[in-house]
Amino acid sequence: MSVPLPEIKGRRVSRIHCVGVGGMGLGPLAIFLARLGFVVSGEDDAMGEGMRSHLTRAGVRIGGMDTDAELLAVSSAIAPSHQAAREAARLGLPVIRRGELLAAACAGRKLVAVCGAHGKTTTTAMIIHALLKAGRKPGYILGGLFGNDSLPPAAAGDEDWVVAEVDESDGTIAGFSPELTVLTNLDWDHPDFYRTEEQLADTFRGLFRRTASTVLVSAACAFSGRIAPAANKCLSFGVGDGDFSCSVISDTESGLRLGLGGRFPVLELSVHARGHFNALNAVAALAAMQLIGGMPLGEIPLDGLLTDYPGVRRRQCRIEAQEPFVVIEDYAHHPAEISALLLSLRSQLPQGSRLVVAFQPHRYSRTAQFREGFAQALSLADEVHLLETYSAGEAPVEGGRVSDLAASFSDKVLVRCHGEETSLCFAAIGETLRAGDWFAVVGAGDIDLFARRWLASRQWDRWFVALASESLSPETKLLREESLGAKTTIKVGGAARVYAEPANIEDLRKLLCRAKLDTVPVFFLGRGSNLLIPDEGVDGLVIALNHPSWSAFEVRGDGRVWVGAGLRLKNLCGLASKAGLRGFEFLEGIPGCVGGSLRMNAGAMGGWIFDVVEEVLLMSTDGELLTRTKAEMQVDYRQCRGLDHAIALGALLRPSSQAATEEISLQIETYRKKRQSSQPREPSAGCIFKNPPGDSAGRIIDQCGLKGERVGDALVSPIHANFIVNSGHATAGEILALVRRVRARVRAEKGIDLEPEVLLFGKDWKQVL
Repeated sequence: MSVPLPEIKGRRVSRIHCVGVGGMGLGPLAIFLARLGFVVSGEDDAMGEGMRSHLTRAGVRIGGMDTDAELLAVSSAIAPSHQAAREAARLGLPVIRRGELLAAACAGRKLVAVCGAHGKTTTTAMIIHALLKAGRKPGYILGGLFGNDSLPPAAAGDEDWVVAEVDESDGTIAGFSPELTVLTNLDWDHPDFYRTEEQLADTFRGLFRRTASTVLVSAACAFSGRIAPAANKCLSFGVGDGDFSCSVISDTESGLRLGLGGRFPVLELSVHARGHFNALNAVAALAAMQLIGGMPLGEIPLDGLLTDYPGVRRRQCRIEAQEPFVVIEDYAHHPAEISALLLSLRSQLPQGSRLVVAFQPHRYSRTAQFREGFAQALSLADEVHLLETYSAGEAPVEGGRVSDLAASFSDKVLVRCHGEETSLCFAAIGETLRAGDWFAVVGAGDIDLFARRWLASRQWDRWFVALASESLSPETKLLREESLGAKTTIKVGGAARVYAEPANIEDLRKLLCRAKLDTVPVFFLGRGSNLLIPDEGVDGLVIALNHPSWSAFEVRGDGRVWVGAGLRLKNLCGLASKAGLRGFEFLEGIPGCVGGSLRMNAGAMGGWIFDVVEEVLLMSTDGELLTRTKAEMQVDYRQCRGLDHAIALGALLRPSSQAATEEISLQIETYRKKRQSSQPREPSAGCIFKNPPGDSAGRIIDQCGLKGERVGDALVSPIHANFIVNSGHATAGEILALVRRVRARVRAEKGIDLEPEVLLFGKDWKQVL
């Protein structure tokens, strides 16, 4: 299905750029638009891998805004000062909020609008899953990610119906005119926007008036009932009550067993979810299905709809962790949600186990408004740990900090307030958790990321201990969380989870074999040129051949030279010059070592390392020692596929001829002066992009006027446009943002997709571009 959007701010558009596309609001909408046939691009400073994967599959280009974009869509967290917003203002592009764009995208179709204070994401997901199981193909936009990665969070669909989660937080709900409205429940929330409860009520009364057919409301929610429309337009759902009702037959580890009644055909149904609130979500979803029509439940296999419901991430999801305790994450960020969550967890808690909660409040205004309610709800836990309020772009308000929340608890509750000290928070939690305890990570901010990093760190600690038990020689260096940025020529980047400098071949073999046994990724680090290390570091074992035993330079009797992989290219040139061996001069200015130059087939001044290589000694990641000729190494421009799954230990080189040391030194000095006059002196990773066939990347970037372009302290060099330099204290994130900007400008103006030459250490460029 491909239809044009209606006019938005006086324009019809087909090319849309989204800022904040990594979020659960704008990301699924971008996928929906792309599936409709629009050309969609997007960017986000905190893109999760899950959302990135779904966006890429849908054809959404990740990167900066193209100059031919016709509309800029922004999430509510994006400030007008954002670079893309400023660029849109310069180009005269209209800017639209996520909710406004969603309303426009759904115009002309029968919209099932799922809204409410709590449970709308789960209810939406249940409607979508059940419809798909019933053989229907509706359009849909979910405000989250399914627990099953194979199911995307949005689809265009092949019918008139579209199911969407509609958010009231910023007032854009006023633009929706649904066919069917499902109101899960209602609480006064978002006090930053709705100053009074009555303002919120008026907003939903307006939505009810614009609903074409039916409004579904919870029979258990007094607020919803108070503002519900007349009976001929309104139906209710509930557990034990309502026009569509259910009873909970059982609530076990395998999920809920429901008996359906009221307007449902009388039958039983299993739901792969637990708790009273999920029974409410399920009956709301099934009622919506009944009202959509053309799908009588009596014709559907008894347990075919929600038995394998995959759930939604961060909605009472268990995190898979190799721990003796259970870890659960949940998005709850309102007292009613937290109370429902903790009551549900309490009902499932094994006897003798404790419920420990880490909570991060969301928005200062909400924390100030509901802090007494938060304290009361969280007091259902045996132990509470508090992190500083997640601002979501909001300025602090009086009473809205986590310390204010901590002061609201009774003395009878064990509460620890950690403020912004996230690492100390999780360290303290780790000390108190016992086998069998349940640990709930609660909040709508970024607490889930901290929790996952903490769990991963604990796993890496255990692996580090196992690796250290491999009887390595005392000279071998083995470190946890070793900073890598200083080991690179551009001086940015995070740490290696485990870092090793083996002293000999046997220790290297032990490291590789243990990593393979435990399926731990291995990365090889030379002198750190021609690569960029992400700010979050590298999840794996990083091996560097920095021990002196790897820096050999031996002249053989036949004139050939054996060099170790750890030998710096500068030193190779100097030693060869002293030995009167010509042919290596071009390597002098390459800031790397032999091993790294072999992996990348490094070159300069018209020469390439493999021009002088005859054989390479390498070790496979299985620990096998091998010797390969140059012909067997599969060498190409800026790559050597023979080292994709191996590490070079050394190489046999053949000089071109013999000459006097003075003559060789003069050539080296000539190359040095040429390089210094044409390349920047600031820290860099070398040329950032590969040259397109028959052209120069630096020339193309220069023609696009990008010399001097800057993101933070990342700068396109004014001397050579194919260098991005660290002009001060740049981060990898700033460099990546500048790479995306340069590529977008070159694509827009020249129609050329520049491919990075620099390696993104520990990742694939496709994950970030």
